[in-house]
Amino acid sequence: MFNFYTYPELRDLSQGSRIAFARQFRHKTQDYVSKELGLTGECKRRTMTRYEKGNRNPKEDRTKEIAKILEINYHSIKQCDFKDPTDIFYLFMWMEKLYPNIGFKMNLQGEDKINNALIIWNNMKIKRNNNQKYPQDYYQESSVLNKSGIYGT
Repeated sequence: MFNFYTYPELRDLSQGSRIAFARQFRHKTQDYVSKELGLTGECKRRTMTRYEKGNRNPKEDRTKEIAKILEINYHSIKQCDFKDPTDIFYLFMWMEKLYPNIGFKMNLQGEDKINNALIIWNNMKIKRNNNQKYPQDYYQESSVLNKSGIYGT
C-alpha cells in the first residue's frame, strides 16, 4: 500500500489562505477543526469555509484556538499588523513559500535585533533548501524571533 502526500498550495497571503494551508499541511479536515472548535449545528463546516475563503475573519481568540488545534504558531495565521516586527517576519516566511525564488537582504543601521533575525531566517532557508530541515519545523520555527530578541517586544 502506498500513501501519497500532495503538498498543499498557498493561494495568496491572506489570513484565510494561510489557515487553509496550515490545515491541509497538518492533514486535518474542515470538519475536524470545526468539531475541535466546538462549532455545532448543520453549518459548522461553513464557518471554516468562510474563514479559509476570506469571507469572514476569525477573532483573535478564535485564531488562537485554530492555531492550537493545528499545532502552529499563532503569528503564522493571525491578521498581519505591519507595525509588529513579528508579523513582518512571518509575512516574509509566507512570501518565501508563495514565491520560492525571492530573497531578502537588509542591513539596517542600528537594528541589530532585526538584522540577527534576518540572518537566522536566511540560515533556516538554506537548511530547508538543502533538505536539512523539515518543512513543518521551518513553518513552526518561532525561535527565529526568540533568538533575535524581537519576539515579544
